[in-house]
Amino acid sequence: MTYAVKEIFYTLQGEGAHAGSPAVFLRFSGCNLWTGLERDREKGPGGCSRWCDTDFVGGVKFRTAADLFAAVVGHWPQSGGGQPFVVCTGGEPLLQLDAPLVSLFNDAGWTVAVETNGTVDPPPGKLWLTVSPKSGSELRVLKGNELKLVFPQVGAEPSRFEKLDFDHFFLQPMDSASKADNTQLALEYCLAHPQWRLSLQTHKILDIR
Repeated sequence: MTYAVKEIFYTLQGEGAHAGSPAVFLRFSGCNLWTGLERDREKGPGGCSRWCDTDFVGGVKFRTAADLFAAVVGHWPQSGGGQPFVVCTGGEPLLQLDAPLVSLFNDAGWTVAVETNGTVDPPPGKLWLTVSPKSGSELRVLKGNELKLVFPQVGAEPSRFEKLDFDHFFLQPMDSASKADNTQLALEYCLAHPQWRLSLQTHKILDIR
């Protein structure tokens, strides 16, 4: 299998349960909910095309799982210490993340996190699954480690997901022109519904990738 990758970089995880953890981000190219092109902002099957702020178009190709694994490993500090941690994201990473690649990471002792929209079944292997439902899409991944909901979304209200089998439930304010209002709404919702926790995009606050 050939893997299309937008970028690989080392940073701190900015969101969710692993916020603040050093991680190598493996951003795959492509998404099944919209093209990522500005001309298609109003054409996505769900609402996310109108507010998605991630560039997942283009990039480079890796011919084998071993080649891609080696590229990720090369970004982890060689000084020793710490738990090697890769965050597979996109676009939609589960369009490409497969069992051979997951196996290489698992066998090498890496923690493998996946940030998915939940519309594609994950491959076998040990994964930390973070599912971020999007309005207008069919949710297939109904259990995992984190459910991280961008808030607010018409058609993807928190009450639709609170009975699912996840360890953590996060509300993340939508980053838009109404970000301040969205943050206040998310804060108030978490206080009124303590099953949910507030997730802020700390990498944007810190001005890091």
